Amino acid sequence: MKGKSVLILLLALVFFISCRNSSKTSSGFVFPEADSIPLAEAEKLSAEAIADISNNIASPVEIANLLQVLSVPFSPDYLASAIDANKQPTAFAKALSLGILGADLGYLNMYEKTGTAINILSDIKKLAEGLKVGQFFDFETIKRLSLNKSNLDSLLFLSIDSYTRIDKYLRENGNGHLSTLMIVGVWIEGQYLATQVVREFPDPVLKDRIGEQKIILNDLIMLAAPYCNRDIEYRALCGYLQEIKDHYRDVKITYTLGDPVSVEKNGGLVIEQTETSNVEMSDEQLAGIIEVTRTIRNKLVINN
Repeated sequence: MKGKSVLILLLALVFFISCRNSSKTSSGFVFPEADSIPLAEAEKLSAEAIADISNNIASPVEIANLLQVLSVPFSPDYLASAIDANKQPTAFAKALSLGILGADLGYLNMYEKTGTAINILSDIKKLAEGLKVGQFFDFETIKRLSLNKSNLDSLLFLSIDSYTRIDKYLRENGNGHLSTLMIVGVWIEGQYLATQVVREFPDPVLKDRIGEQKIILNDLIMLAAPYCNRDIEYRALCGYLQEIKDHYRDVKITYTLGDPVSVEKNGGLVIEQTETSNVEMSDEQLAGIIEVTRTIRNKLVINN
């Protein structure tokens, strides 16, 4: 694991599942209904939410790192192997699958499963090209790094950077709905990975991380809200997110302030307040979250 810890902290700032800044978003936040505000205003609201969501959501690589620390063995059963890049007929399906497979790629790379990673990378390439964002993926370099385990840090950074550039391009070119799908896809797959593992390897740290997703889920629902009435696919996805939220309704999260710490930002030192979270979630509530996540994730990865 030498050299990975610094990269994990970097990835947590730039990519996508929850971390400690989640207290910035209230669990009681009520987002506007899509029908209640003009679409242009709703899209602006979603764009403004991106910065907070990106800061509050860590990478699936962080989840995979946690699983390694907990000595959880790698399992190919967790992968979205049902996704076939050649059978994703709509931009909706391509973007959502691109996010899901991106999460799987991070999981595979962290466990150094290069052979399977190359196969998933091929599907990612097809999906990205189908969305006309293939130019942001250096597939040949990623493929080469995947075969060279000594360059894991470079591989992870390049993979995440590619997704970040795709996200930026889509939003700047009027395709924020596709970027949102990518983010939701990554979250759904990361949530599925964490909940499947905790079912087989119960651990309080992982259980708390799953409980904290209540905060991030509110952000994701707000992010998707402007597009919920776009068509039948988006309406179904918004319904799925609401189903998951319903199972989090009685999960309670409180925060305790810790000692302030000095951190370097933009060449200077700033004081930041630290905090710890406390998640109150019963075994029954966790079981419900595990089941609803499994059901919805499987609906999204099974090809028609």
